[in-house]
Amino acid sequence: MLLIYIKLLMTAVFWGGTFIAGRMLAGSVTPFAAAFFRFVFASGFLFVIVMRRKEKIVPGDRWQLLSVILLGMTGVFAYNALFFNGLKLVTAGRASIIIANNPIVISVLAALFFRETLSPVKIAGILISVSGAVVAISGGHPLALFSGGFGVGEFMIFGCVLSWAAYTLLGKRVMSTLSPLTATLNAAVVGVLALVIPACLEGMPGAAPGYTLTDWISLAYLGLFGTVLGFVWYYEAVRAIGPSRASLFINFVPISAICLGHMILDEPLTPSLLVGAILVVSGVTLNHLPTAGMPRLGSRQAT
Repeated sequence: MLLIYIKLLMTAVFWGGTFIAGRMLAGSVTPFAAAFFRFVFASGFLFVIVMRRKEKIVPGDRWQLLSVILLGMTGVFAYNALFFNGLKLVTAGRASIIIANNPIVISVLAALFFRETLSPVKIAGILISVSGAVVAISGGHPLALFSGGFGVGEFMIFGCVLSWAAYTLLGKRVMSTLSPLTATLNAAVVGVLALVIPACLEGMPGAAPGYTLTDWISLAYLGLFGTVLGFVWYYEAVRAIGPSRASLFINFVPISAICLGHMILDEPLTPSLLVGAILVVSGVTLNHLPTAGMPRLGSRQAT
């Protein structure tokens, strides 16, 4: 079980690194093109791994096929489309605050549809962890992030939250019949097919030959670490400890992004970062305290 939590923490670091890679790509690769090549690389890496492990590649029935299509459309296409387009209208800080609500949405939906325990202790842990992400990203002034209202861009970023919640909860069902590798491979392929048209409309075919070596290294990082290892390990954690607890580790992503930004891009470390990190770790710890005898909130038969 300890290995699961180590993998979850490393997944957060990998996903935090995608922000660094994304910043390095921002000046030369368009959003849909970056997403497209990310999942082209990911599909290739996943195919090799699946072949070496001799796992099933193609879904075995219509339900599995429909499930992986939904995974690809929610966790790959919809998330990236909403995220990159939302960032045209919303600053990174505001977007990060909205996305930090992922664990809350997932926990509530998991309680409703999967009968996961949503005790007061777990709720407190989630709120503390999210608060830590808010403090770290906002520089200690969280209210300043919401001073401009909630517009179209914010709704797009909130759509990312819903897309990821759907991806996470659907993944729990899919993994009852498919391995994480097979599910992730098929979701990545679906994402590639869905992303190719908007990427071409952005001018990807003509621009790709001009990408630099740094661009391709960044894209490969996004594909291997940000997608293959990240998605597979996240899937394994969802199956082992449930979507609510697994999703809580998403709050480490902005923390790791800030730390990597300091190490790689010389961005400053601030007191708000340290306070935020302490709150996130405290929230994760509180969320894993025994809840025997605590009331279950929002539990119902899965549908």
